[in-house]
Formats: sequence, structure tokens, C-alpha cells
Amino acid sequence: MLRIAALVILVWLSGSAAQGQSRFDGWASAIVAADWRTTTGEPIQAFDNARRDLTAGFLAAGFSRDAMVDVTLRPDANPVVTAEQAVARIGEAAARAPRGCFLYITSHGSPEFVVFGPDVSLTPTLLATLVRGWCGDRPTVLVLSACFSGAFIDGLAGPNRMILTAARRDRASFGCSEDAIYPYFDGCVIERLPTATDFIALGNAVRACVKDREEAEGLAPASEPQVFIGANMQLLAPTLRFDRPS
Repeated sequence: MLRIAALVILVWLSGSAAQGQSRFDGWASAIVAADWRTTTGEPIQAFDNARRDLTAGFLAAGFSRDAMVDVTLRPDANPVVTAEQAVARIGEAAARAPRGCFLYITSHGSPEFVVFGPDVSLTPTLLATLVRGWCGDRPTVLVLSACFSGAFIDGLAGPNRMILTAARRDRASFGCSEDAIYPYFDGCVIERLPTATDFIALGNAVRACVKDREEAEGLAPASEPQVFIGANMQLLAPTLRFDRPS
């Protein structure tokens, strides 16, 4: 079975390469800044800064602007985008680009939920339901940048899924203060994406980057970002190479 799956991937890969296409042609993507506050409620720009520069980075890596949703859920944005509107836009993008899904959410989190705008708490069950509706069985990469986001892995895991989280299920992440440019995890993704070859390499590089920064600043307990790779994605992910300038 593994040999057959590997053959299918190689045939798909050679066809894509022969046409000079990005490996992510036909992939829908969404990058969402879902909160805009410090833990004490003061407004900050860190999540939106991350959204802006993550969007630029993943466009450069080969994702299509036509199939990308890039939104902030802060209530003082112009125009305002509600959680319901963001969900609808992601669904529309996924319908237009049926080959794969990439979802990145940066926000505050707890062991029970991730903040998704002013009024919505995104629980593991709710997110799993949304992703199933958006992406079905197609290859899917999910990145959750929030405290305690490892708690989402069990509900989202599947053979066609790769999941990166900013922290263990019982750990906070760092970088959401008023003077922060980005949350630390997002900053490491932005820093390491230009030299990473694929999502597996990116996940490993980001984990090392976060560890180095937390140790340098004496932050404890360590957030310990998590990576889950389903069986099918273990074969496919190395072929999904990011675009790089020749």
C-alpha cells in the first residue's frame, strides 16, 4: 500500500514539475489574526503584524493570492470582518481550490478554546467540524499559534493532516505583550520560512528557533511547539516544496 501511495505521489509530482507549477497550485489557504489584545485586554498589533508578514511569506512560497483568505477579526478594523464572514470566505476559497488546504490562525488560547474574534470561542470540536467541511479528505496543513494549542491535535489529527502548534496542550506560548512585534512562534515562522524547503523542515526549524529564543530570555516553562504528521502526509509533505527564487 505504501509503495502504491508513493508511486501516485511521484506521478503527481512529475506532472506538476513538468508544467512549471507551484506545488501549491489548487490549494486554498487562510491566514487569520483572530485576536488583537494582550492578556490584560490592551490593544496590540502583534497578531496583525504576523498576519501581514505571514501572508507575504506564504505567497512567496507558492500559495496563490486568488485562493488565499487573509483577514483580521479585530473589531476596529476597516472593514470589519466577523467570525462568520471569515468562515464563509474560507469555505468559498476551499471550494475554488480543491487540491489541498492550508490554515494558519494566530490568537490567544486556553486549554479549551482559541479566541476567534470578539464573540467566538473556537473549540477543538468546532474547528474539527469546520476543517472537515472545508477540506474533507484532501491534504491539509493546520498551524495554530496560541497558548495551549497542542490541545487541538487529538481532535484534528488524521492521515491527510499535518498540524503545527505553538505550544504543548498544557503550556503557554510567548510574545503577546504591548511591545511585541510578533508572537514568538509567528516570528520564528516568518524568520525560517524563506530558507525552509517544505512544511516538515519548517516545523523543525521553528521548534528550534522558539526553543533558542525562550532559553536566551530565560522564559519558563518552555512552550514546546508540537508537530503532528499523519501517515499520508509523511509521504506527501516532502514533495510539497516551497517556491524559491532561481
